[in-house]
Amino acid sequence: MKIARIESFILGTGSSKDLLLCRVETEDGMHGWGEAYVTHGREEVIAALIEKMAVQVIGRAVFQIRHTGQVMFDDFAIKRGSMELLSAWSAIEIASWDIIGKIAGLPVYNLLGGASREKIRVYANGWAGRSTIADGVERAKKIKAMGFTAAKFDPFPGPWRTHVDRRDEDFAIDYVAAMREALGPDFEILVEAHRRFAPQHAVRIGRRLENLGIEWYEEPCLADNLALLAEVRDKVAIPIVTGEALYTKESFFECLSRRAADILNPDICAIGGISALMDIAVMAQPQAVVMSPHNYNSPLVGLAATVHVSAVIPNFKITEYFVNFEPVCGEIAAPGLKRDGGWIDLPTAPGLGIDIDVARLRAHPHHEASAHGFRQYWEEYPRQGYQPSLKGDMASP
Repeated sequence: MKIARIESFILGTGSSKDLLLCRVETEDGMHGWGEAYVTHGREEVIAALIEKMAVQVIGRAVFQIRHTGQVMFDDFAIKRGSMELLSAWSAIEIASWDIIGKIAGLPVYNLLGGASREKIRVYANGWAGRSTIADGVERAKKIKAMGFTAAKFDPFPGPWRTHVDRRDEDFAIDYVAAMREALGPDFEILVEAHRRFAPQHAVRIGRRLENLGIEWYEEPCLADNLALLAEVRDKVAIPIVTGEALYTKESFFECLSRRAADILNPDICAIGGISALMDIAVMAQPQAVVMSPHNYNSPLVGLAATVHVSAVIPNFKITEYFVNFEPVCGEIAAPGLKRDGGWIDLPTAPGLGIDIDVARLRAHPHHEASAHGFRQYWEEYPRQGYQPSLKGDMASP
């Protein structure tokens, strides 16, 4: 059964970024859905890459996922891995699994080895905003009221600096402490650092976070320099997470070899799809490393693919759920996933168990990225009169 058509759609979300969905159709009219990881302003870039990749994929058998993926890396990319390349391929790869599941009449997790658990635990993200500590705490209370028992946020103010002003550090610790007081001792708080810090700052902050009962400390150092991350892991008694900014299996192998993290969070829509996430989980298991897949994607297609892999792998911990994308994805789902508090039920329909109303999808068009507010030279640290703020200070000199 050969692939006949590949079409991508950019779903306008009115939120932090738009979403890039992909529909693959076979010669007999069977279709599947996939999703590519994108960042704000790069939605159209990766959509164009899917279009160029489609020229090479159309006419190939939908079942030949492994071989086609290797050809895309070897011949299309000439063995140069990148987020953009692997995100584009992820969309096609995930959609192919959706089709194969429909052909077999089975949910994808049964094609991967069968379910190891009944439900998939998720944590909330995309809820915190960037205003004040008080506002963030009120938002967190709403997340807890929705039934989530874990949530992630970035408490650090200011631009992403390698060397941190002590006032920024104190602000972040106060923010996390306020969250702990408001949410209680049993709610899992996951701290995101977005690859900011030099090890000396990451260690000092991590040791202060230890006293606040934090579940994990995510990407305190640059993912491309695993020696920095390993240094922090050796000195901080909180599980260290990395993986969202690693894209190739070779990078994850290196991370595991260096014992740089306790938890890996690869993004299924950025690493090459379902097959790649399975491969990384297999590598991690004998190293006693658990999997908490990243999912800065829709709680529809990208999450569905993640759910199917998470159902199978024995070393799964929890995965990510972006609540800010829930309303728009609910409008286009036909059907979507079922969330019950902080849990997702395993789909039972063939394939990914989801579908999309294309007419409703087209009713939410993409809007070209506006100015993102990247900082100017006069905002660089250190600066006179600086005060920590989640909102940032965009005033000119």
